[in-house]
Amino acid sequence: MEMKMKMKKFSFFLTALTALILFSYFFGLGGHGLIDPDEGRYAEIPREMLETGDFVTPRLNYVKYFEKPVLHYWLTAASFAALGQNEFAARLIPTLSALGGAWVVFALTRRRWGSDAGVYAAVVLSTGLLWFAVSRLNILDMTVSFFITLSTAGFWLGCENEGRGAENRRGLLLFYAGMALATLSKGLIGIVLPGGIAFWYIVLTRRWRLISRTLYWPGVALFFLLTVPWFWAVCRANDDFFYFFFVQEHFLRYMTSMHDRYEPFWFFIPILIAGFIPWAGLLPDVFRSLAGHRESRDEERSFEIFLGLWFAVPFVFFSLSSSKLVPYIVPCLPPLAILSGRVLSSMADGRTPAGRFVFLNGALSLLGAAAGVVYPLVDKKIGTLSLYSYTLPAAAGLAALSLCGGWFYFKRLYGRMVDALCLLALINLMIFSRGFALKAELESYKEPAAIIRAQAGPEDVVASYKSTAQGLGFYLKRRIVLANAAGELEFGARQEKDPRWFIDSRALQDLWLGETRVFLVSEKRREEELEQLLGKRNIIETGRVRDAVILSNRPSAHVQKMGCFR
Repeated sequence: MEMKMKMKKFSFFLTALTALILFSYFFGLGGHGLIDPDEGRYAEIPREMLETGDFVTPRLNYVKYFEKPVLHYWLTAASFAALGQNEFAARLIPTLSALGGAWVVFALTRRRWGSDAGVYAAVVLSTGLLWFAVSRLNILDMTVSFFITLSTAGFWLGCENEGRGAENRRGLLLFYAGMALATLSKGLIGIVLPGGIAFWYIVLTRRWRLISRTLYWPGVALFFLLTVPWFWAVCRANDDFFYFFFVQEHFLRYMTSMHDRYEPFWFFIPILIAGFIPWAGLLPDVFRSLAGHRESRDEERSFEIFLGLWFAVPFVFFSLSSSKLVPYIVPCLPPLAILSGRVLSSMADGRTPAGRFVFLNGALSLLGAAAGVVYPLVDKKIGTLSLYSYTLPAAAGLAALSLCGGWFYFKRLYGRMVDALCLLALINLMIFSRGFALKAELESYKEPAAIIRAQAGPEDVVASYKSTAQGLGFYLKRRIVLANAAGELEFGARQEKDPRWFIDSRALQDLWLGETRVFLVSEKRREEELEQLLGKRNIIETGRVRDAVILSNRPSAHVQKMGCFR
């Protein structure tokens, strides 16, 4: 009877947490504009696929764009087809990928350490600042991280308890399918990371029999069946794809600073700590657990080695790279969450001392809260009061986490402490999610596009000055003339046969003084530069949104009526 009541209580707790996680992840997902340049880029490419019907050759602003493979574009295009071309549909795939990753973490942890640890692991991953932040953005990193998580989990299921036959085979099929889908999402890291984890696991555990087991030929065939058709089709249609994609965007990008993304080797260490908030205080216990326990069984120790490599291989791989961006270490987070689930379960039962975690986590939370109070005082871009409306609730949430942990710890209510921290962490997600709306206010082309749409006709030209303005094309559903702004479209621009779409200053002058009405979007800081280039008397301001200004060379009926002349 007591066991039945305990199971019923756990079932209710799991249902409540699942509902809160789902609500937190979908809360306000489509409530703000696409944040440029990344979200605009990864929404515009699938939009153009739907418009042109070409799902083989990715295009951005209607020129070839080969920096990434195609799967994320296909999935986003499917989302657009089902839900419409809007911000919610654009962000749906990363959000579902993040939730899928949390489910894999829950299932794998429960399999090894029980349901309580599984729930805690899923909550830690779902509520971690970096995992949640990347899930709210239409970028490729969460999609590829989900498939890497799926693949790595498949490897373990394929090698764990070798006598399980059909279950092992299904695990290895998952290993190869995940690798294939990760490769189609972001390239060769889909092979390098899961393959590297598997390689080093075999080496460190000296389980040499796993070599032949891992080379599961139906899995290898599945990998090629999933990956080869698109790579063959895109190479057949574009003879310049192979060098640009495999050589330039993989080997040269990794080995050189060609994209100006160089950071020192230790760059990801503070990112990891900050990105693991509100659970960063667990990291010492997590890494300590990787050293192993004297009482650990062989299979337990093997799992710890596997999790350690799951974290270390991508972390070291990207730390050695000459090109670094914050989301690159998202694939490192699932194994840390799995280990965190075990630690929290042990703390809740009183088997692991919680003092260090409570003190360190509380200190880091209070440090984050203090940053939320101090930063608006020194920021010069937004304004103190406006920024406080976002940072003070976040600071209060972090302070509540610190105080809650300390109160329950000193009351020696360790189980309630862990449960309360899980609930507060989920509430904090909704508070933190408001920050994306602020980011969009500063870096979205939604409002400038609305101003242009209200005035521009189908024969008018829309141009952007010294910016690729990726979201502008998405919102206006049209091609944008880029003036002194090829940027990452340089490869496609070199192949463009029509000189009207990528122009220099002289061509912009000719266009501006011609008969066609032009709407030009620029940063406000370039106004004087444009006045000298185009002539102050030839410029009409048609709109202004924070750091963006919309100019025209001809008045529209709307502008004449409003008297918006400079």
